[in-house]
Amino acid sequence: MFGPISDELAKIDLGDKRLNRRSRNVIEKLAADTEASINGAFETWSDTLAAYRLFDNPRVTPEAILEPHYQATRDRIAQQPVVVIAQDTTDMDLSKHPPKDAGCLTKPDRFGFYNHTQLATTPAGLPLGLVGVTLFDREAESLGKANERRHLPIEQKESIRWLDGYRRANALAQQCPNTQVISVADREADMYDIFQEAERLRGEGIPRAHYVIRSKENRRLDERIPPAEHNSRNAVYRKLYAEVPKSPVRFRTEITLPATPKRGPRKAKLEVRARSVILKYPKNRPGMQSVRCQIVHVREVGRTAPAESDNEGEANIEWWLLTSLPVNTRKEIERVIQYYRARWQIEVYFRTLKTGCRVEQIRLETVARVKNCLAFYQIIAWRVLCVTHLSRVQPDLPCDEVFTDSEWQSVWQITTRKPVPAQPPALREFTKLLASLGGYNNRKTERPPGPQTLWTGMRRMFDFALAWRLLGTVPKSCV
Repeated sequence: MFGPISDELAKIDLGDKRLNRRSRNVIEKLAADTEASINGAFETWSDTLAAYRLFDNPRVTPEAILEPHYQATRDRIAQQPVVVIAQDTTDMDLSKHPPKDAGCLTKPDRFGFYNHTQLATTPAGLPLGLVGVTLFDREAESLGKANERRHLPIEQKESIRWLDGYRRANALAQQCPNTQVISVADREADMYDIFQEAERLRGEGIPRAHYVIRSKENRRLDERIPPAEHNSRNAVYRKLYAEVPKSPVRFRTEITLPATPKRGPRKAKLEVRARSVILKYPKNRPGMQSVRCQIVHVREVGRTAPAESDNEGEANIEWWLLTSLPVNTRKEIERVIQYYRARWQIEVYFRTLKTGCRVEQIRLETVARVKNCLAFYQIIAWRVLCVTHLSRVQPDLPCDEVFTDSEWQSVWQITTRKPVPAQPPALREFTKLLASLGGYNNRKTERPPGPQTLWTGMRRMFDFALAWRLLGTVPKSCV
C-alpha cells in the first residue's frame, strides 16, 4: 500500500525521461532531510544544480509533479469503504526571503501565496494522500475590497476553490464507485453553491460525494413566521440557529480534543441535537432553489469558558454541522461528528509541511520555482504524517511494508544494540525506536510519537541506512 516515496512519482510524465528520473532523485534527497536547505539536501554541486534546473524547467509545473501522486492516492482510496476528503487553506509566508515576482497575502508587505489543499484520510485519520492543490495570491490593489467582490459571480471569487474542491470529491466518488466519499470543511466553506451542487447531482441520479461542513451563516429556513408574530411588511423566515436548539437532545457524550500548539489535549462533555432542515436560498440569489439537508448541533456543557482576554484558554465547543448524510440514529449522528473531527488531520498536515519541511524558508528567485519545489515537499509531508498514523491504526503491520531493509535494520541495531531479528518487528515497535532518534522517551505515560519526533528520527535513519548499504553492517558500538 505504501512503498518508498519515489514510488509516488513512478508514473510522472514531464515529457522527458531524464526529467522524470531527476524528479524521483530530487524527492528522495529532499525527503532524506526535510529540514535541510536545498543545497544541504544534495551531496554534490552537480546534483544541486540539477535540482535548481528542474525547478526552473518550463515543462515542470506543480500539477505535473503532483499528478502521479494523485493517481496513487486514487488507487488507495479505491481500496477503502469510506474516505474523508478534508479541504482547507493556509498561507505560505515568504516575506523573509520573497521571490522577485511574489504576490502578497493580507498586507502589501506580506509576500507569498495561499495553498488550498485536499487531503484524503480514512475516518480513523490515516492519511492516504493528496487529491488536489490550488495555489493563488493577491495583488496589493485588491486588498480591502472584499465588499466590492461580494456580488461577483462565484467563478470570479477566491471562494470558488471550495466549490472546486467539492467537485473534485464528486469526481473521486464517480471514479471509485465502491468507496463512500465524504467532503469535509470548516466554516469558510459554508457556501450555498455546494449545497445546490449536491442537490442537483442527487436529483439527476449522478454519484456524488456527501458533505460535512461547519456552518458559519445563520441561514433562513424555508418556513415563514406567521404575520401575527412579527411587525415586518415582508415575509419573515425562521432561522437555523434559533430553531435547531428547540429540538430535543438526542444524546450526551464525551470526547477527547487533540492537543494544539496552545494547549494539551482535554476532555469535553457534549450534548448533541440533530434534525433535517430545508434551507432557503440566499436573498440576493433568487434564481437558486431551496435545498434539504441535515444539521448536527454539538455544544459543550459543564465547563465555564475562559474570558476573552485569557490567552491560555479556549472557547467552549459549538459546532453546527450541515451534512447530506442521514442523522436518524445515534450511530449515524456519531458518524457525522467523526468525519468532521477527521478534518483535524489537515491542520496537522500543514504544521508538518511548515515546521517539518520548512517550506516557508525556501530561497528561490521566482514564485514558479518555489511552487515546483513546494510540490515535492507536499508529498514528503504527507509521507511523514502517514508513517505517524499508520503505526497507530495498523500497529501490527510488519515494518518492512513501509521501510526498506537497510532502514529498519540499521535503526534496530543502533537503537537496541542487538542482532537484527529474522522477522521484521511490528510497525508499533519500530516506530518507537525510530522516534527515539528524534528525542521520544517512550515512557508509560507518554503519548504515541508525533510527526516532529518522527521526522527528526527519519533524518538520522536515512544517514544510518546509507552507511548500512555502503558498509554492509553497522558496528554495535554505533550511537
